[in-house]
Amino acid sequence: MATHPLWRPIAIGSNAARQSQRVAFRQTEPGPPQAYDRRWEASFARVRDLVASALGSDRTVLHVGSTAVPGMVAKPVIDVDLLVPDVLDEQAWLPKLEAVGFRLVFRDAIAGDPHRELTLGEPNTNLHVWQPDAVEPRRHRLFVEWLRAHPEDRATYAEAKASAVRASGAVRYNDAKAAVVYDIYERAFTADPNHAHDPHPRP
Repeated sequence: MATHPLWRPIAIGSNAARQSQRVAFRQTEPGPPQAYDRRWEASFARVRDLVASALGSDRTVLHVGSTAVPGMVAKPVIDVDLLVPDVLDEQAWLPKLEAVGFRLVFRDAIAGDPHRELTLGEPNTNLHVWQPDAVEPRRHRLFVEWLRAHPEDRATYAEAKASAVRASGAVRYNDAKAAVVYDIYERAFTADPNHAHDPHPRP
């Protein structure tokens, strides 16, 4: 069976499980999803410039997540991927980001790749720090490109977000929409002309 190189199994409950890796709480709560706001692109530019002021302009800084997709319903939080040579060498990059207002909130690994998540209060931001060979940033870029080009999946994802907000009990927001995210990735992988991928339906 052919498998896309960016595929990974669905992991229901993974967001709840990673809470044990939390080291602090964010400065500003995200609030509920809302209609796309054109100002989000300017907010990303501010974050990109702030990172550049701290680490230099040669860093890869990418706008990812729903706020990077015009027309997409999203929580008003700018998701950003930052690539650094060595995530584990925190002294080389973390103090400089903290000095300009970022706060480390997670120290963990995702799909085997070391990951650090920082937040910023204004604009409200999730800054995800990865190494250049990490899989997840590549998945993020593919997901954004797919949603930009496929309005039907934007609508499907928007409904998943609304359902996640309505979910009760201990289910976390990201976990509540994980199945729909997985299905959208499956469609993106199957359609990728550069890699073969046979359907991998979720259990």
